[in-house]
Amino acid sequence: MLEKKHHEYREKIRAFALEKIAPVADRIDQEQRFPHEHIQPLVDIGLLSALVPEKYGGKPVDTISYAIGVEEISRVCGSTGIMVAAHNSLGTYPIDKFGTEAQRQKYLPRAAKGELIAFGLSEPDAGSDAGGTRTMARKAENGWIINGSKCWITNAITAFATIGTARTSEDPQDKAITTFIVEKEWDGYAVGKKENKLGLRGSDTAFLHFDDLKVPDENLLGKVGEGFKQMLITLDGGRISIGAMALGLGQGALDCALKYAADRVQFGKPIAYNQAIQAKLSDMATEIEAARLLIYDCARRKDAGEKFTRYSAMCKLYASEVGRRSAEWAMDILGGVGYYTGVHSAERIWRDVKLCEIGEGTSEVQRLVIARELLRELKAKGTVI
Repeated sequence: MLEKKHHEYREKIRAFALEKIAPVADRIDQEQRFPHEHIQPLVDIGLLSALVPEKYGGKPVDTISYAIGVEEISRVCGSTGIMVAAHNSLGTYPIDKFGTEAQRQKYLPRAAKGELIAFGLSEPDAGSDAGGTRTMARKAENGWIINGSKCWITNAITAFATIGTARTSEDPQDKAITTFIVEKEWDGYAVGKKENKLGLRGSDTAFLHFDDLKVPDENLLGKVGEGFKQMLITLDGGRISIGAMALGLGQGALDCALKYAADRVQFGKPIAYNQAIQAKLSDMATEIEAARLLIYDCARRKDAGEKFTRYSAMCKLYASEVGRRSAEWAMDILGGVGYYTGVHSAERIWRDVKLCEIGEGTSEVQRLVIARELLRELKAKGTVI
């Protein structure tokens, strides 16, 4: 499945992550500080423009390489990994996919230079039920006026623009949602306080508030009423990157557990020779490799232009649960020392990886998506259901 270019790309990103990001990952977490110092190096290596075409200043790679990039960054720092994943999959991708040429020329070059773009879908009363969006956009002269709030938005504080959704009909039976590109500097756009989270504490998660936010017609993304469909397409790709993030965190947990087990001596020998420890390490390695293959296969399908909705839900579901189990088992292997912050990375990974079972659709939602796609495929074959 992997070509020589993919292995070379991994080596490059791995070396970059170990040199630039790993040394400060614990401090970023403890200080709950956004990793501003990583932005320019990430731009230079192409990770903030991985989905931006060259004509707009990007350094595009195929989806397998992009997944490898997110995986290797997350392997050493989840906070940096989610910043990269959200900016690419949820920020730049919708503009390139659904935007006008003028929108691409205006926003993608800035994104490629490291100015982040956020994604505003979730609301206080519309999480898994995105169709329950309450943010309202009313037509005005030469544009729209938007009122509402978005919550749990990754890169919210740093981003210069957001891909935001709003209802464009006041009819409660009309669930049509429309997407807009809105800018931080506009009157009526306000960013809430940085949330105090269990994990991914370097990521600047916050609410966004739109109060009579005036949006020009040229910032309508796609057509009126197409927003929900656009978001589903965007999330299909986004789930590959969240799966890759979970995979990297799981691999980071295995790295930590394996090194500790080889170094920690009890009863005259390293605990890595204890059969119970070996069983955990073996299960971690096996499940991580299975998740990796599932993610890369989904990425291959996307690159080939195949329908991949079911596979993106599968890889996100499986990798996020594998990542969480790997972090838990790493904590078991480290024992008491693993419970302390800043000593080993296992406890940071354990806190970080839980988000992967929640963000961009919970594990329960992924199972619904998978089942829906299975039934749809069955119906397409002529089976009456």
